[in-house]
Amino acid sequence: MSVPRFARAALCVAGTLALLSACGGGEKRAEADIAASQVTTIGVNSYLWRASLDALSFMPLLQADSAGGVIVTDWYANPQSPSERMKVTVSILDQDLRADALRVAASRQVNQNGQWVDAPVRAATVQKLEEVILTKARDLRQSAIRE
Repeated sequence: MSVPRFARAALCVAGTLALLSACGGGEKRAEADIAASQVTTIGVNSYLWRASLDALSFMPLLQADSAGGVIVTDWYANPQSPSERMKVTVSILDQDLRADALRVAASRQVNQNGQWVDAPVRAATVQKLEEVILTKARDLRQSAIRE
């Protein structure tokens, strides 16, 4: 006697559901941790994104692409040293809150006889900005855990 097509489909669905429920081991699933490293409604880690925007808030922005994780500032001259200006690009490379998920690049120019000329950026400057962003991101995550 052959089993009707509908009955076979019902048996397959029932078997699949039984297998899936067995995979859970019957354990009660914990609620999602609001401060998990990948909590985001954007394309990149939201803590790194917000911390980067906060750290660069004193500079004018040219581009802020949350889906791609790129922030590009326009040239900024510190009022205390107007003959020097900086431009910063921050790239967030991952959804995890990790140090290697952040890349900061900076360009520097100095004014010589009315012309802006490229000048080297001290490695410590870029490193310090990365540290500031990572510290802010960790603080934001800690705040979310406490809430």
